[in-house]
Amino acid sequence: MRYPPHYKKSGDPMRRRLLSIYHRLYGQLGPQGWWPGRSRFEVIVGAILTQNTSWSNVEKAIRHLRRARALSSPALSALSRRRLAKLIRPAGYFDVKARRLQNFLTFFRTRYGGSLQRMFREEPARVRKALLEVSGIGPETADSILLYAGKMPVFVVDAYTKRIFSRHRLISHRATYDEVQALFLNHLPRDAKLYNEYHALLVAVGKVYCRPIPRCDACPLRWDLERHGIPLPKP
Repeated sequence: MRYPPHYKKSGDPMRRRLLSIYHRLYGQLGPQGWWPGRSRFEVIVGAILTQNTSWSNVEKAIRHLRRARALSSPALSALSRRRLAKLIRPAGYFDVKARRLQNFLTFFRTRYGGSLQRMFREEPARVRKALLEVSGIGPETADSILLYAGKMPVFVVDAYTKRIFSRHRLISHRATYDEVQALFLNHLPRDAKLYNEYHALLVAVGKVYCRPIPRCDACPLRWDLERHGIPLPKP
């Protein structure tokens, strides 16, 4: 998703830099098509399952749930914890994640009557606050649910985001989740589509280039380091 040129001509230098990074990534890597899911409820399940594991493992668990016809709130709620844990075993920490899914389902039924339409009709801040009160749902999971399932303009922060932007000296390596998120919310247009694509592009860069041992020579963002006189991170 290209962004209109006038956004980059803003008087806010940080906005210009953030959008320049976005456009460079989009131009070289293309649209990421994230978050994969056949329904909003499936996206929520995936957001909970992806904690501390790779997406390939989550996909296996989702396939098991799909084959069991359990990818709806009523069907998932009807499963015993033991059965649910068995189905999601490929995602790892399956007993813990089964409990977290059931915690969410209880919250979803109690607060919203099992209605996604009702849930996402609320103000994002209210939904986020409520989600964070559910045992096992932290800021990254809550924001993934809001952005990818609810299409709400909330920027998701993960380890890749922190690593990339601390190496580019846009944030401190000690920055909190809320501080990193504020960088995007305060300097970019409140646009869910932009936040969706931007986060997905950062994940793509983090997986391939901005790894614990960086691959700066081939990275699409090397130009930003050079432009701002920042030494390349040492392996």
